Amino acid sequence: MKRIMLTGMLALATGLTCLVAQQPAAQAPAPAGPKPPAPKSPAEAKALQDLFATMQSGNQDAIIKGADDLLSKFADTEFKETVLMIEAQAYKQKGDNIKAQIVGERVLEVNPKNFQTTLMMGEILAQSTRENDLDKEEKLSKAEKYLNDTIENIKAALKPNPQLSDEQWADGKKYITAEAHNGLGMVALTRKKYDVAITEFKTAVDADPQAAYSVRLASAYQQAGKNQEALEICDKLLADPQLHPQIKAVAMNVKAAASKK
Repeated sequence: MKRIMLTGMLALATGLTCLVAQQPAAQAPAPAGPKPPAPKSPAEAKALQDLFATMQSGNQDAIIKGADDLLSKFADTEFKETVLMIEAQAYKQKGDNIKAQIVGERVLEVNPKNFQTTLMMGEILAQSTRENDLDKEEKLSKAEKYLNDTIENIKAALKPNPQLSDEQWADGKKYITAEAHNGLGMVALTRKKYDVAITEFKTAVDADPQAAYSVRLASAYQQAGKNQEALEICDKLLADPQLHPQIKAVAMNVKAAASKK
């Protein structure tokens, strides 16, 4: 899982776990701001704790079952948005993008401004849409909307975990925004709008200089005929002895294509 989504999911899960664990001290003064969600019974609190414990196992099937069971037993839970989001991410981790999108739509029915889910939905469509898909433009347009919604919604989003410092949350928002721009770059690349793709990938790299974003920027430059720019990025990436093998292979392919006369 990318560090952006991992940061967001773990921050949220940690905050909710702490909230559930602190329920016996409910008589303590409530903090200022919107009222946080709370379990409506000890049984619901236990089910939430069990689900969060299952998340640590990495067993995606168990996470999905736990989420389904919780929502079946506690249909009016105030944690519905979070439980559905956890389930959608579990499906995505399994590689079941269809079910991830179905559950993701349920998340957005609860909260249309859930930036983690719009980011997930946009990325799935941006990554899975192919040149010869009959519904290519429909899927790319949806991806574009989800990703632009992510960029807008993250601006006013509240910290998912009060334990995060303002600086950490500012960094998290920056990284999420960068990831959304990376997705928009992939959309533009599939559309063969290379100048748009270059702009989006550069925005992502400037905010979060990940090798994955950089190699896509190099690819966009090469496909736009800007071979010198592509070669400079590839050479910089390939100079890193710890470069991920998959990114290294892509960088080598881009360099070979850019080197042709």
